[in-house]
Amino acid sequence: MLRPMDRRSEPDRRTLTVAIVGGGASGTLTAVQLLRSGAARGVGMRVALIDQYGRHGLGVAYSTDHDDHLLNAVAGQMSAFHDDPDHLIRWANTAGPGGRPVDQDVTDTTFLPRPAYGRYLREVLAEAEQEARPGGQLTRLTAEVIAIRPNDTGPAVRVVLGDGHLDADVVVLATGNTPAAPPFDAPSSSRVITDPWHPGALAGLLGCAGVRSVVIVGTGLTTVDLAVAITSVSPRVVVHAVSRHGLLPRTHPGTRPHPDRPVWLPVISRTTEPVRLTELSWQLRAAISANPENWHDVLCSLRPYVPGLWRRMPTADKRAFLRHLARYWEIHRHLVPAPTASRVAALRVGGQLVIHRGRVQAVRSAGEQLRVLVESDADTVELQADWLVNGTGSTTDVTVTASPLLRELFRAGLARPDPLRLGIDASVQGAVVDSTGTPSDVLYTLGPPLRGLWYETTAIPEIRQQAAALAQLITSDARLAQRRPDSAA
Repeated sequence: MLRPMDRRSEPDRRTLTVAIVGGGASGTLTAVQLLRSGAARGVGMRVALIDQYGRHGLGVAYSTDHDDHLLNAVAGQMSAFHDDPDHLIRWANTAGPGGRPVDQDVTDTTFLPRPAYGRYLREVLAEAEQEARPGGQLTRLTAEVIAIRPNDTGPAVRVVLGDGHLDADVVVLATGNTPAAPPFDAPSSSRVITDPWHPGALAGLLGCAGVRSVVIVGTGLTTVDLAVAITSVSPRVVVHAVSRHGLLPRTHPGTRPHPDRPVWLPVISRTTEPVRLTELSWQLRAAISANPENWHDVLCSLRPYVPGLWRRMPTADKRAFLRHLARYWEIHRHLVPAPTASRVAALRVGGQLVIHRGRVQAVRSAGEQLRVLVESDADTVELQADWLVNGTGSTTDVTVTASPLLRELFRAGLARPDPLRLGIDASVQGAVVDSTGTPSDVLYTLGPPLRGLWYETTAIPEIRQQAAALAQLITSDARLAQRRPDSAA
């Protein structure tokens, strides 16, 4: 069947059709910026926002309905618009038709519930859609994208869906974090959850009154969310979390970074020379040692420079960072709010959350239970579990992705992994690089798929800026000229 965005007739010569693959924060903010940029430039926009599970505006991160799942950053950092940092705060404190969106006074240091932030993104999208009419049109499609191919006739790209296709001038891959494959072999069982954020994946676990023991592989933010949710519905359960380092994310200090206390490192002032990991590491440690009470400010001050520093770092140093230091950076960079940290601490003191440093060596069925063997140093511990959950978060090797679309793009040569295999290779503008090393002028990406390019690219402050820049590029006059039937280009 043909989808609503298919164009059989000659399009208006100033109308661009853009297909966005992924309906989470990256895709939503891109759609918002495209509609706004198109309206400002007088460019007709047809935007198709495609989400496999119909979670437009929510994606994986904000589709939770658990109000104890809080944002990991304060409200003052989470506005949808870089040039309007208080936009989210005003929204949260404004009474609409259904009353105030959240039941609290929101300041720039408030940690909002993630379901509330999902509503915010949806309302921002709806407002952009309304303001863009009639020249801008938004279509929300619920479909799986299985391939993207060059189009012989009409618009440049054909997006192949599970039940049809649509044609577009430009495609944006806003696929977010790619779930990691389970780092263990397990028997086929409904009690082994390989992707906890797949719609309905946790229904059996959270609806099981008799659950007593759950093993989660991983000790990052995903595990924190899972532990909070599981113990909320099963107060007698014991959650065992297993990871190689056995490290939990640190606690957010609950403040916004202080711009009047910026960190200065010698490597920042040198904008052309290579950045060596050893040099950067000791300079950062020295800065934190000089400001031990303000370590969070030091890291936040460094954050805007991370993409540039990462680009200048030799590949061998990047690999060394990923192998030896990345986990320590992540637990200090991606934090949990104080209420969540207090909840986790109480669970640990009460014996409901037990952290194991080691690796899952084997998983075996034992009647109605699972036997999980954890190898830690020279010892092997056997954990009895009612359920086993993969909580390792996003993949660190995109070549083993379970995504049919990414596998097809790599197979067809329309995209290639970045040299570190963290995501998709792309130009600094987000143009996807094909197997020959040529950047595309019709296929773009942003956000988490660009980890290999920028490393620091998974949070809202980075994504909203990338979305705005990408929208400006797509709607620019030069690109429009290439699409016009009367163009000589």
